[in-house]
Amino acid sequence: QVQLVESGGGLVQPGGSLRLSCAASAISFSIYAMRWYRQAPGKQRESVATITTGGRTNYADSVKGRFTISRDNAKNTVYLQMNSLKPEDTDVYYCNAGTFQAGYWGQGTQVTVSS
Repeated sequence: QVQLVESGGGLVQPGGSLRLSCAASAISFSIYAMRWYRQAPGKQRESVATITTGGRTNYADSVKGRFTISRDNAKNTVYLQMNSLKPEDTDVYYCNAGTFQAGYWGQGTQVTVSS
């Protein structure tokens, strides 16, 4: 059974940093593009960052220059380094393998940016 398990969320002050991890199991991790999404209550889930199988990255405009996505295929893990966090970054963050409609999803990890 495919599992994606996110970790690393929490409460952080504005300007602070967090590193999210998403560990995958029972999946050929290296052949999947990996994405981080986030979602606030009552809002649509939005793409934050993407990393392809070849390591190319893409970011939402709202996080460019602050967030960095990376992957370690040997550990079946994708990361999201989040710096200079803002209150508007407060959301539940999800990792995804594959596509939005047909891919695999983790259970989400809460990130709260507040003083």
